[in-house]
Amino acid sequence: MKKFLLPLIAIALFVMQGYSQDVFVKGDKVLNLSVGLGSGLYKGSGYGSKIPAIAASYEACVKDELFDANSALGIGGYVGYTGAKYNFGSGYGWKYSDIIIGARGAVHYQFIDKLDTYGGLMLGYDIVSSKSYGTGVFSGSATGSGFLLDIFVGGRYYFSDQFAGLVEIGSGISYLNIGVAIKL
Repeated sequence: MKKFLLPLIAIALFVMQGYSQDVFVKGDKVLNLSVGLGSGLYKGSGYGSKIPAIAASYEACVKDELFDANSALGIGGYVGYTGAKYNFGSGYGWKYSDIIIGARGAVHYQFIDKLDTYGGLMLGYDIVSSKSYGTGVFSGSATGSGFLLDIFVGGRYYFSDQFAGLVEIGSGISYLNIGVAIKL
């Protein structure tokens, strides 16, 4: 089975290369805006409300044809935010927030026309805080910030020369991000 599968994959990749147009080349600058699903903040019981995870990243292509005509290297920045509020009745509860700021690098490879797939690393700083509000038995605040290393994979499908939909999986502000990308 392997004897037939490997040549078939190689032929398919070769054929797809012939039909693809470059979607991420040196000089390109892309702004990604996304909403995340599956962040680290737990909603808890029915007493909580969660702020959706949102993220923005900027990326510039610094090297195209990294390995071959379909590959590129991009670098940029990232910022993400999510929060939650838990009300335990009588105007008492907790507010949580999580902000990530980081620098990212990604290797891009275009397998098919209009689809820019990539994977990379982010080195960032995670700012986590919680604070009580109202008059209750417990009051106070806490922070737990620190450096993080994130691995991510994603893809952008271009509907036009400047506009794409994106999906990204990783452990930034959320585990799954869905949004749009705009070439500047």
